[in-house]
Amino acid sequence: MNGNDSLGKKAFKRSRSHFADRITADGRDGWPVEAGRYRLVVSYACPWASRALVVRRLLGLEDALSLAVTDPIQDDRSWRFTLDPDGRDPVLGIRYLSEAYDAREKDYPGGVSVPAIVDVPSGQLVTNDYQQLTLDLSTEWTALHRDGAPDLYPEPLRDEIDAVMEDVYRDLNNGVYRAGFATNQEEYERAYRDVFGRLDALSERLAGQRYLVGDTITEADIRLFTTLVRFDAVYHGHFKCNRDKLTEDPVLWGYARDLFQTPGFGDTVHFDHIKRHYYQVHTGINPTAIVPLGPDLSGWHTPHGREQLGGRPFGDGTPPAPR
Repeated sequence: MNGNDSLGKKAFKRSRSHFADRITADGRDGWPVEAGRYRLVVSYACPWASRALVVRRLLGLEDALSLAVTDPIQDDRSWRFTLDPDGRDPVLGIRYLSEAYDAREKDYPGGVSVPAIVDVPSGQLVTNDYQQLTLDLSTEWTALHRDGAPDLYPEPLRDEIDAVMEDVYRDLNNGVYRAGFATNQEEYERAYRDVFGRLDALSERLAGQRYLVGDTITEADIRLFTTLVRFDAVYHGHFKCNRDKLTEDPVLWGYARDLFQTPGFGDTVHFDHIKRHYYQVHTGINPTAIVPLGPDLSGWHTPHGREQLGGRPFGDGTPPAPR
């Protein structure tokens, strides 16, 4: 795992998505929305991919957009389909996600990331733009949404949602990685302060309102949730973000449990994949690859009391069907 050995030894910088084509209702990038044509490739371990899992489930796109799940443990060719029979994705017929990247651009020099959407007929990667992908599922795929699908990116609130998401991304979603992969004390401390400064601000914001923007679940909540749900399991210890645990902030812990217990959130979380990926793959910062047994996960199912703040989780829509 050559690339993983270097983690913590060179400055961390998140790569921009190289393949930023969009799948749209009008097909303006050459990729029209079409049921059954595309395959969403995810890792349950990855917070960026987990956003897409939540959105896909909330909008009822399971039948329209098929799902491929990678092994949480990568090798030197990155994400692989070793969970499937014969180690091949049964729809795409490939062993590694990198093969879809190569089909799109031979000898692509960048990293192989999830989430990714692959065009099934050609086997080519369409997009790995994790920031835009879920927004397009909400706004461009509406013809294929289930009856009662919530509006996760309501137009009147988009400016506020975008502003909240930018702060959360900079200081928290990406901040935990900057702390965990820091190469010197100053770099680490700067990221650490960003993480907990943002958590403090979010706790204050959510003390009097159930959701981040408006009175319904939006994309902003999804992007915060996928970091919070990993916080105590991996970021607190593995990434040294250890001022407080999530469970020690009554507001954020209640908020996270509220979402976890909402259909479409907790039922897409796999803590085993999360822990094994971070602790076994990031050998640059955990050379023993020992996976801790804790924390106790039973608290995620305890009452949260956030209903007292009001709010309508799905707005005028309905929850997705139980699994």
